[in-house]
Amino acid sequence: MKQTKEFKEGIRDGIPICLGYFSVSMAYGMTAVLSGLPLSAAVIISLTNLTSAGQFAGTNLILAGGSYLEMAMTMLIINIRYFLMSLSMSQKVEDKMTGGQRLAVSFGITDEIFAVAMQHPKALSAAYMAGLITGPVLGWSGGTLFGGAVTKLLPASISNALGIALYGMFIAVVIPAAKENRAVLFTAVLAAVLSMICYYTKALAFLSGGWSIILITILACTAAAILFPVREDGEEGES
Repeated sequence: MKQTKEFKEGIRDGIPICLGYFSVSMAYGMTAVLSGLPLSAAVIISLTNLTSAGQFAGTNLILAGGSYLEMAMTMLIINIRYFLMSLSMSQKVEDKMTGGQRLAVSFGITDEIFAVAMQHPKALSAAYMAGLITGPVLGWSGGTLFGGAVTKLLPASISNALGIALYGMFIAVVIPAAKENRAVLFTAVLAAVLSMICYYTKALAFLSGGWSIILITILACTAAAILFPVREDGEEGES
C-alpha cells in the first residue's frame, strides 16, 4: 500500500516533466527522420537515452559516419554531469534500496528529474523514483514517435521547414540564460567562434564533426571556468 502511494506521488510529480519532454522530443523525432534516420531507430534511441543534447549530437555523428571512439568521447563529455547528480542523489535514497534498484534509478536521472527528486521532502524510495521516471520516459519516447510519424505525413515543403526547429530550441534555451549570466554568454559566443574556426580553417579540415565538438567543448568550458570561477559563497567571480 505504501509503495503504491509513493509510486502515484512519483507519477504526479513527473507529469510536468513528461509534458515538457514530449514537445522537445517531437523536435528530435522530426529532425532525426528528416535527416534520414529510420523512425524505429529514433524511437529506440529515445527509449535507451534520456539526454536531449547527447541524442542530437549522437544522431549527427551516426549520420556523419563517426567512429565509436568519437561517439563514446562525445557522450562522456556531454553527459559527465550525470555522474555528479548520481553521487548527490545517492545520499538521499533510502538505505534499503537495492543495488539493482539504484542502477535502474541511475538510468532515469536527467536534469529535471534530479531537480524534482532533490526537492522531495522525504527519502527517495524505489517506488517513488519509478513513478517519477516512468512519465518522462514515456513522454520522451512518445514525443519522438509522434514527431517522426507526423513528419512522414506532412508535405515536403513543411517537413523541410521543420528542420530549423532544433536550432530554434537551442536558441530559446541559451538566450535567456546568456542575458542573466555573463559566463553563459561568454561560453556560447566562444563555442560559436571556435566552431566557425574549425569549419573554415583548412588546416583543421582533418577534424571530424565529433572531434570538433569534443575539442570545442573542452576549450570553451575550460576558458569559462578560468575566467568566471564560482566562489564558495555561490557568487560568480572573475579571475
